[in-house]
Amino acid sequence: MNAKEYLLQARYLDERITSKTQQIASLNDLATRCTTTFSDMPRNPNRGGSRLEDCIIKILDLEDELKADIAKLVNLKKEIMEVIKAVPNVEYQTLLEKRYLCFITWEQIAVDMNYSMQHVHRMHSSALKEIVVPEKDES
Repeated sequence: MNAKEYLLQARYLDERITSKTQQIASLNDLATRCTTTFSDMPRNPNRGGSRLEDCIIKILDLEDELKADIAKLVNLKKEIMEVIKAVPNVEYQTLLEKRYLCFITWEQIAVDMNYSMQHVHRMHSSALKEIVVPEKDES
């Protein structure tokens, strides 16, 4: 894994968390629209649980996955922060933090740091060369 792929892991995980949050909101909306239908017809005793129960179970499962992903993101961001802090140039650190931890666009980074886009991209290339990607344990 190269430096850029390593640093982009946080963004991809953040996007997955956002997606799961939207799924949970959608399922919650669906669950609130579920209504019970009353009928004088006898019910099939072999039929499974209600649609509302199934929906609630799915919501709870997704919320558990979301909590695990958030914990993973926090740990990953902490690890990436340590890797970025190891870069000797403070401007490179700032650039890398803005891009890979705050997910700021290149245009906004250029404005924030008062540099041209070309200079920001040159700095980024140099900063990536300074990154030492930690080895992952395969055990």
